[in-house]
Amino acid sequence: MKTKELSKQLSFAATTPVLADKKKYPNFFRTVPSDNAVNPAVVKFLNFYNWSRVGTLTQDVQRFSEVRNDLTNELEKADIQIADTESFSNDPCVNVKKLKDNDVRIIIGQFDENLASKVFCCAYNLNMYGSKYQWIIPGWYQGNWWEQANSTNCTTKKLLTAMEGYIAVDFEPLSAKQVKGISGRTPKEYEREYSKELQQKGVEPSKYHGFAYDGIWVIAKTLTRVMDLLQHKERQDMYHNFTVDDREVGRLVLDVMNETNFYGVTGQVMFRNGERMGTIKFTQFQEGQEVKVGEYNAIADVLDLINNTMRFQGVEPPKDRTFVRLQRRNINVPLYSILSVITILGMLMAGAFLFFNIKNRNHRLIKMSSPYMNNLIILGGMLSYSSIFLFGLDGALVSDKEFEALCTVRTWILIVGYTTAFGAMFAKTWRVHAIFKNVKMKKKIIKDQKLLIIVGGMLLIDLCILICWQIVDPLKRTVEEYSLEADPQGRDIAIRPFLEHCENTHMTIWLGIVYAYKGLLMLFGCFLAWETRNVSIPALNDSKYIGMSVYNVGIMCIIGAAVSFLTRDQPNVQFCIVALVIIFCSTITLCLVFVPKFITMRTNPDAATQNRRLKFNTNQKKEDSKTSTSVTSVNQANTSRLDGLQTDNHRLRMKITELDKELEEVTMQLQDTPEKTPYIKQNHYGDVNNILSIRNFTDGKEGEKSILKNHLEQKPQAQWGSMDPSRINRGPLEDINSPEHIQRRLSLQLPILHHAYLPSIGGVDASCTSPNASPGSSPRHRHMPPSYRVMVSGL
Repeated sequence: MKTKELSKQLSFAATTPVLADKKKYPNFFRTVPSDNAVNPAVVKFLNFYNWSRVGTLTQDVQRFSEVRNDLTNELEKADIQIADTESFSNDPCVNVKKLKDNDVRIIIGQFDENLASKVFCCAYNLNMYGSKYQWIIPGWYQGNWWEQANSTNCTTKKLLTAMEGYIAVDFEPLSAKQVKGISGRTPKEYEREYSKELQQKGVEPSKYHGFAYDGIWVIAKTLTRVMDLLQHKERQDMYHNFTVDDREVGRLVLDVMNETNFYGVTGQVMFRNGERMGTIKFTQFQEGQEVKVGEYNAIADVLDLINNTMRFQGVEPPKDRTFVRLQRRNINVPLYSILSVITILGMLMAGAFLFFNIKNRNHRLIKMSSPYMNNLIILGGMLSYSSIFLFGLDGALVSDKEFEALCTVRTWILIVGYTTAFGAMFAKTWRVHAIFKNVKMKKKIIKDQKLLIIVGGMLLIDLCILICWQIVDPLKRTVEEYSLEADPQGRDIAIRPFLEHCENTHMTIWLGIVYAYKGLLMLFGCFLAWETRNVSIPALNDSKYIGMSVYNVGIMCIIGAAVSFLTRDQPNVQFCIVALVIIFCSTITLCLVFVPKFITMRTNPDAATQNRRLKFNTNQKKEDSKTSTSVTSVNQANTSRLDGLQTDNHRLRMKITELDKELEEVTMQLQDTPEKTPYIKQNHYGDVNNILSIRNFTDGKEGEKSILKNHLEQKPQAQWGSMDPSRINRGPLEDINSPEHIQRRLSLQLPILHHAYLPSIGGVDASCTSPNASPGSSPRHRHMPPSYRVMVSGL
């Protein structure tokens, strides 16, 4: 047998991953695990604690870069996310901060002990230690390395604080299992002998002595095995000239070494592609020293952690990321309950007004104010109130699909309720404006059906806008997320608030259209209220209250819309403002419309129809000063108005009779001379005629008596004081029955009756020429200034 030199290498201390390349080093073996051998152990450790997101921090050196590259492959195989990969040469602080900014909690470091102190100093300054972070670094540093390699401005105390709890990973130099190996010794027995030899020779220990010892056994067993194989082949080939070249022997050595499997002082010795499948140990830095917490058996691919040795600084292992808990910013239930109670009270008030309006719908005061329109105002207020309940519902109470439907429903209800309430109010005002501002027309009848058509037209415009909005660009549920917030309970989670909105693509355009239409409607109402401000029939004219309502609603809507937009990220504040604005606007509108009527009904039911003199503005008086105003009629309640006018007619006729009696008594006292009679007639006839004229239905009885009293006390006394004493001494019967006195009485009474009775029963105007020769046709009557007298008759 001939053999040649064998070219096989076996190392017990070379850990660099470069030698694992079998294309370059096919005949290389080592009994010490490679630096890459820790990577499967690290992956196993990560899986044990369910850490699926990590970051790496690597010193920019080939040795560490190769380990990092191999680790990346192992992490990808295990489906573990690498959130960030950082490399540094000298100053790691910038890279450490990037890891923090990327929310990396589990950090795998590959650097030597000289830079490790800098890394942990940066971690201390950036607060990247404690219960939220876990550092995993190499475990082959020298003992107390933080004292020897500290070249930072951090004190040892600070370094120890940042280092507390880190995990170090390295191969196991001697097996922890006390099992006798191929040498017949247990690891502890071998270690005692090794320590004894060191003391005798006085040399420094090496961490690789166990691998060297097992390496000798590998070589011995390999050579023994190869020799046995060659001898066996030689015996089989004994009749031939048996020769073996180096290549065949080398192949036999490789095969035998790859088949090596025995238990040594470093554990079970086995190779896979020339790499030692050894044991990886895990140690944790606890209170200034490293404590073994477990080991990884690469052959069995098993991680074995020692019970109750792992200490985390929190109550649980750190999270591999900041777990974000979405938290809906919803409306506070007590706030929603309080505003709902207020809303219910408002709806009860609206229901009371509706009951009052329906119950008294045949009363003259309510009938003149259009009870149908009043019902629409109440209906609009109730719709506005009901929208508050919908605005308070969010995703905490309803599903996402239901919330999206609510976006459309509450918008429709609020818009229709606004138009119904104010549309009915403005329609009533328009009727008053149409009747009393067209004075040249003799009669203008505007029924409630026409007002309903007007309100319906306004609602039709609303429906067109809303339908187009819903078809073209419907409202949808959108979620707005806000920046992370710390957990108020101190847990290792972050809170990300989110808020649900009702939005669409062109929200600004649609809101602009709605606001423009509602703004024009309010401006139109203001115009009507201003134009009818001088019409003083409270039962008909609500212009003062409409103006007050429009002012309050306009101001509150502007303030509410602005504040609501500014507080859109605070749902409680926004809902409170929107609800209060709706409650205030609806309540103030209903109260301004119905409370005055309620008070009038309770105190003086006839007060609304006592003052019926129509007041026109100054310009209209100047234009119509030469002509008398035509009779204008108001169609509010035909039958009720006619009954009321007949009652007034009867009452005023009785009043005329009483005044006639008083006039006779006054006339009986007249004792003046014939020459003074014309003077009295000329100076006082016009006054007496105006006093007794009942064409104006709005003059009260008390006003007439006071004017008559003033007239009798002031002017006649001045004349009676100059009477002849001889006339005063005459008997009253003789004087009152004299022909002269009777003629004078008739000359006063006939024109009065002519001016009084005929208009009261719907007759001719007092300015018409009488068929009888009355003093009304004399020059002293024609020079009287015309006065506005209007008779309101039932239609």
